[in-house]
Amino acid sequence: MTARRIRIAIALCAGAGMAVAMWARLRPYGLPWSLALSCVVAVSGTSSAATLHLAELLPITTHRCTEPGCRFLVRVTGVDAVENRRWQEAATAHPGHQPPRAL
Repeated sequence: MTARRIRIAIALCAGAGMAVAMWARLRPYGLPWSLALSCVVAVSGTSSAATLHLAELLPITTHRCTEPGCRFLVRVTGVDAVENRRWQEAATAHPGHQPPRAL
């Protein structure tokens, strides 16, 4: 739980930094406060969400089926070694093998 709070804090700081940068870039143009505020809030929210999404992608472990041509996969995060091994075995021994997609 602590790692998630750290990732959220980092995302919020990144969003705040981008908001300050956007406000500094818009300030010389003399925009009305409502327009400048809407731009700053949009940039802040978007950059926070993107940073949080990228930060949560890093600790994901992916297990794939070892059967040639099978597309089955399992993605896990925040599990211990025993649970990770169980999911790895489940991905290897799943009952329905899926053929590759035709392009």
